[in-house]
Amino acid sequence: MKPHPAARRTLLALGAALLCMSSAVQAQSAPASESAMVKLIRGLIDSGALKKDVGEALLAQAQTEAMAAAQARQVAAAPAAGPKLEPGDVRVPYISATVRDQIRDELKGEIMAQAKSEGWAAPNETPEWSKRIRIEGDMRLRGESRFYSGTNSNQQIDWRSINAGSGYDINSNSNLALPQLLNTQKDRANQMRIRARLGVFADVSESTKAGIRLATGSDDSPVSTTQTLGGGLNKKNVWLDQAWLSYRFNDMVSVVGGRFGNPFYTTDMLFSNDLNLDGVAARFSKPLANTDVSLFGTIGIIPLEYSSDSSPSRSQDKMSSQTKWLLGAQAGADWKLNAENKVRGALGYYEFKNIEGRVSSPCALYSGADGCDSDWSRPAYMQKGNTLMLLRNIALNPASPASTPQPQYAGLASKFQLLDINARWDTRVAGGYGLRLDGNYIRNLAYDQGEMFRRANGNVINNFGGTGATGQSDFKSGANAYMVQATFGKPELSVRDDWNVLFGYKRIEPDALPDAYNDSTFHQGGTNARGYYLGANYAIDKNTYLTGRWSATRSVYGAPLSIDTLQLELNTRF
Repeated sequence: MKPHPAARRTLLALGAALLCMSSAVQAQSAPASESAMVKLIRGLIDSGALKKDVGEALLAQAQTEAMAAAQARQVAAAPAAGPKLEPGDVRVPYISATVRDQIRDELKGEIMAQAKSEGWAAPNETPEWSKRIRIEGDMRLRGESRFYSGTNSNQQIDWRSINAGSGYDINSNSNLALPQLLNTQKDRANQMRIRARLGVFADVSESTKAGIRLATGSDDSPVSTTQTLGGGLNKKNVWLDQAWLSYRFNDMVSVVGGRFGNPFYTTDMLFSNDLNLDGVAARFSKPLANTDVSLFGTIGIIPLEYSSDSSPSRSQDKMSSQTKWLLGAQAGADWKLNAENKVRGALGYYEFKNIEGRVSSPCALYSGADGCDSDWSRPAYMQKGNTLMLLRNIALNPASPASTPQPQYAGLASKFQLLDINARWDTRVAGGYGLRLDGNYIRNLAYDQGEMFRRANGNVINNFGGTGATGQSDFKSGANAYMVQATFGKPELSVRDDWNVLFGYKRIEPDALPDAYNDSTFHQGGTNARGYYLGANYAIDKNTYLTGRWSATRSVYGAPLSIDTLQLELNTRF
């Protein structure tokens, strides 16, 4: 059995000590009792630092060498003709200083070689396993102000909060209270916010990697890890942001599973930069021989939500299992045209399965029914902008039909099958300054206005033209979204005095994409938004930079909603 590393180190140290003591022993008289080395070995055995069998072997060796050294001293001290050796006496040959030095150097070399290979004693070295672990993180301090127009509609219903609760009773005979409403007119200035993320990533082998990352966040929103300060100075939340395992089959194909960063090339018009995906994704990349072109591709199977195993909770008859999915596929290419020009293009298709709302079968809530059989179809998370429909077909109480409470949930009226086209051009202009141009176009191929009204049984509840009518003739929505952005300077900041400025424009029609997963800053998140944004970044130190960003947005259709947002930040990463 191979000795434990600690035992090996002890043996080597003892060997070195024995050798170093050999010279000194020659000049000393034999002790009347056990030598210090023998006592040391006995102490190590008693303390458990040495295994008993190893210690006893060392003990025997130490005793033998002590006897030999004593006899050697006697021989050296005797006259040349010396006394005749008696039976049992041992003659120890003289070891010159040169030979002793050679043995010491060889032993030292062996010790240092083993120490370096195992990483336990070589100077400035760390154990081998620690070289496969890395820690990464980032920190952001933000001051944020939001400015709302006084002409905004003050009747923006907060359906996300309603869906998270017990619903909103739409029957005015049984409920006179207003639904939960969003703030649309009162400014929110000088909010101090932070973001902190810390990850531990392991290169388990050349093929296998794993990662875990924690992040802040005011809630469990999938699109933001920002934490608002204040709150009575209470402690802040920390969430599991990533937990993934990946395997690389070869230089071209790898797969990752768990909760991981967005594996697709997308802009924040579709997926927020803070968004992580659950599930499994496979990635492919291959440079084309004798060219400056590299192909890439990604496919992903992402579970968005599972229905409860025990729903309805107070019913013996449970609902069948329902799962919402995102199925994504993307292919593209990077092409280095020359030393100053590089382009990237990508074509993606994303199908969101089973996320659209469903009208329930008649449910008699008045008689104690535990919910309705389509409650699962309301979104697990939403921002704002998508066309919504009422989900519950509530049966009226025959004894009092006019006053029967009708607590409703809202679901997505449209299906979503997205065609996503991305393009990027990196070049140099004006004496070598970098210029990056980004463009993104998204089309919801599943958008069908008539089909939305049929599925909702006519109960579409938002995105109308403002005439007061709620029929299909006054309905206003769309299936297209696009953005353009120009970044001048160094796109990625790393060293002091790096800088860039950027300008962009977005237009996102209400049903171009699901409103749950995109950037939460532009128009305060979601769809049915258009406007411009501009910003600047300046590095004040290595991996530390200041950011200023301004956006001015308004709704595309429906009730007026204008929001201006100012963000000032200090960012660092390590």
